[in-house]
Amino acid sequence: MPNLSVVDLGTTHYEEALAIQLETLAKVQSGEMTQTLLLTEHHPVLTLGANFHPENLLHPPKFYASQGIEICKTDRGGDITYHGPGQLVAYPIFNLNELGKDIHLWMSNLEETVIQTVTKLGVSGTRLPINRGVWVGQNKLCAMGIKLKRWVSLHGIALNCNIDLAPFSTIVPCGIAGHGVTSLTQELGRETTPEEVKPLLIESFQTVFNLGATECR
Repeated sequence: MPNLSVVDLGTTHYEEALAIQLETLAKVQSGEMTQTLLLTEHHPVLTLGANFHPENLLHPPKFYASQGIEICKTDRGGDITYHGPGQLVAYPIFNLNELGKDIHLWMSNLEETVIQTVTKLGVSGTRLPINRGVWVGQNKLCAMGIKLKRWVSLHGIALNCNIDLAPFSTIVPCGIAGHGVTSLTQELGRETTPEEVKPLLIESFQTVFNLGATECR
């Protein structure tokens, strides 16, 4: 049974974390590192995915700058989303050559990992056919976007814990109109931090992907 290596990056700027992802990717591709999970919270940033539509950015760029929100283009799948403090972002740099080389199964397993995590907290997460991710009713709790390079995965999941949800109202999240965004804090009616959720998420990754003892650093 392979191990899961977990690296907690603390709070990072988006491009800083992306550089670490790419460094890790090369090591996982070469076999120097095992399946690796990077955990972080980001400083406020809007990320524009490969399927970004400009009309989903509801204000001019200078508006977001005035709010202290960066805008970064990225090659992950999906449209636009917001990251900020209080959102647990997980980047599983996993070698899918060892996991069946099936992108649809990979995405389903990422959803299952989050569903198992939030279930432990008493939240019923579900899938909606309209868009990948984890939902509570018609409100998105966790966004997902990935990129594969030689069957090693980049990018990942963004789980709303106690994040300020207001910035989501300045965009069309994930390019899906008519649906809302929620957080664990909102669903549970109590402050639920990334620090509380991290060990539950790690445990769920181990369960879903049949990974052994965690090596944390």
